Amino acid sequence: MKIFLKAISVCLLSTSIYSYAHAQQGQKLTTSEILGERREYYFDDNKVNELPLGFQSAFTGKGDKGHWIVKMIEHAPSADNVVVQTKSDETDYRFPLLILDGVSYKDFSAWIRFRAESGKVDQAGGLVFRYKDNNNYYVLRGNALENNVRLYAVVNGNRRQIGGKNTKVTPNEWHLLKVICKADKIQCFFENTKVFEVSDDTFDGGSVGLWTKSDSYTYFDDLVIQESK
Repeated sequence: MKIFLKAISVCLLSTSIYSYAHAQQGQKLTTSEILGERREYYFDDNKVNELPLGFQSAFTGKGDKGHWIVKMIEHAPSADNVVVQTKSDETDYRFPLLILDGVSYKDFSAWIRFRAESGKVDQAGGLVFRYKDNNNYYVLRGNALENNVRLYAVVNGNRRQIGGKNTKVTPNEWHLLKVICKADKIQCFFENTKVFEVSDDTFDGGSVGLWTKSDSYTYFDDLVIQESK
């Protein structure tokens, strides 16, 4: 696992920084996004078939708990390794989580690439943020069966939709989910395009991680978190 921690001041806002970020992630970063600590997780130095270092498995809902591993595949966005939840269970209200240990972010941007491979009940992947515990967090998710992107606040284990957009989410293709959080403002992006923005103050800070639903078999790669100051 490659983790890069960067404390970047205003004097370092140069063309080279923009070019590097754009080349690595296909994202245009604003000035506010490139202040503060930056973490990048590509999973390529992690051991295959093991939980990625620095993460913990968590779970919301009913059914079997998740089993997360690093897996080597062809044509991953960066090198060869991805992360996947392999335990299949068709329980509808089942949400395996993979959460980053020991961090908490209030104002930040984060993005993840996901590819929905299969699933009878669901084919979904999501980005968890402002995670307090396994029953309290936000999640921005894309669903290849429903062809939509939705934002949920999970409070005491109960989901409440607070934003959404119908859009094509093609199975077996890589997609990008991104959030930018500033105070109670949450901007949500799909494929580099902002699909909606909401104001919600349910959670003001917390960790970041990955999310799946029911029997979804979904690959994840290139998790990036950029703190804003």
